[in-house]
Amino acid sequence: MAAFTHVLTDIEGTTTAIAFVHRSLFPYAASALEPFLARHSGEPEVAAVLAEVPGKDKPAQIRAWMAADAKVTPLKALQGLIWREGYKAGDLQGHLWPDVAPALRDWHARGLHLAIYSSGSEEAQRLLVRHSEAGDLEPLFEGFFDTRMGMKREAASYTNIARAWGAEPAAILFLSDIAEELDAARQAGLATCQLVRCRGRHQALRPPSAGRRFWGCDIAAVGVTGPCCAVRTNPTATAESRTC
Repeated sequence: MAAFTHVLTDIEGTTTAIAFVHRSLFPYAASALEPFLARHSGEPEVAAVLAEVPGKDKPAQIRAWMAADAKVTPLKALQGLIWREGYKAGDLQGHLWPDVAPALRDWHARGLHLAIYSSGSEEAQRLLVRHSEAGDLEPLFEGFFDTRMGMKREAASYTNIARAWGAEPAAILFLSDIAEELDAARQAGLATCQLVRCRGRHQALRPPSAGRRFWGCDIAAVGVTGPCCAVRTNPTATAESRTC
């Protein structure tokens, strides 16, 4: 078992239900878009984001990105600003799976360094853990990495994160539910572990693609305890799972 000193975690589908993002956060931002822009478009923070949106009809371009669930930095930044108002007003509260907060607190108490890497903006990440159902978890984290580091399925992004974090790639364990993200992290030298969460009664563990290998990950040793975790081992790429 490798001695990990840093844990980098995804959010959507890993610490937080995908349904929360798609049924609460995204609709909230969509419904509030035009009123938010009417109130704040002249403010420097919002104007800087809008300057990165191409075309003359900024709301139309933003809505097109929303419809496509585009992983583009200006959209994610604007959504984060809109959600900030929602969290402050009490309209939103960050969802976490029940095992997440205890694990994070335990890792932090044991001296592990924690950070988030998500396609959501740094602002959105901070808001979710600051206003989570389990209380304010923001102080547990040292870093909040978003698409400014690069896209999540590109190995260079994880190299950038390790450099920015001041950590050796091999000392970082990356947690995600997306196999392609784990593959990219592994190519950059990170250790990886796939967490498989329940998305429905019949959710099944998807077998790995031919040739896909995951670093050995002892869930119990890391401290992740949950009903749905997949352990991928190197070199056999066989899966061991606790089903829902």
